[in-house]
Amino acid sequence: MTTPSPTAAGPLFAAVDVGGTKIAGALVDSAGTLTHRVQLPTPAREPGAEVLAAVHRVLERLAAAPRWGEVTAVGIGSAGPVDLARGTVSPVNIPGWREFPLGAEVAAHPAVGTRRVTLAGDGVAMAAAEHWRGAARGADNALCLVVSTGVGAGLVLDGAVRPGPSGNAGHLGHITVDLDGEPCPCGSRGCLEGLASGTAIARRALAGGWRPAGADRSARAVAEDARAGHPVALAAFDRAAQALAAGIAATAALVDLRRVVIGGGVATAGPVLFEPLARQLERYAALSYVRGLEVRRAELGTDAGLIGAAALCR
Repeated sequence: MTTPSPTAAGPLFAAVDVGGTKIAGALVDSAGTLTHRVQLPTPAREPGAEVLAAVHRVLERLAAAPRWGEVTAVGIGSAGPVDLARGTVSPVNIPGWREFPLGAEVAAHPAVGTRRVTLAGDGVAMAAAEHWRGAARGADNALCLVVSTGVGAGLVLDGAVRPGPSGNAGHLGHITVDLDGEPCPCGSRGCLEGLASGTAIARRALAGGWRPAGADRSARAVAEDARAGHPVALAAFDRAAQALAAGIAATAALVDLRRVVIGGGVATAGPVLFEPLARQLERYAALSYVRGLEVRRAELGTDAGLIGAAALCR
């Protein structure tokens, strides 16, 4: 086993970000700067052991970095839901992991040695990152969303990230915004994720008759056509924005928020998402204390999960 040895420059953290499409890893310093980064695709449709093997490969590549000996702790952000009490994860978009003991499996890896391992949901990790170094800096109360293959979120309340007892506080993707909506893989129906994720946007556009010019049938291609004024592509983003607005307004009404930070791949669509979202928020955020929510685009991009996993080790 390797015993970590902090340097005078401050501690170094290892961070792993597990999502439905990629597993990323990084060494992150005490200022939140990534000093070494690796990434592998997630074998999401393979058995759980194959997904864990990919996590192990990421850890092994991090451990080969020259500064690995300075690492004092390991943070993991994972698609959820998570169970912090048990150290398990059950990502909706990784079927092979159900109540999977990810925390213990990472802690048992020889490269980790005696280092403390901290587990969090990806939305909580993103909130921790944006509150530390990004668009939620200085906010006492904020909602931070990741809108990508799925929809995750985390809450900053009274100046601190609040994961809740299970680690799932703010899990906005699986609140119901359509009472008679389609069944969701989580077991409920009409979930926000099923209407606002990148997958949902592409699915709705295709069902409405949109056809991409090339081979890309993702939300990225829908966004390109929306920017060009394609009516079906615009309608797909408007519907996603409506669902997001309903979920954001409900959360703001519940916990009295002022700032909303939105990141993830879908946020890169820019105005074709944020302009209809602003219109829809005027409709749904009707109570006096939730009107005029400050909506910001996340600042840390695809590194937010890694920076957040490190932040939660601090």
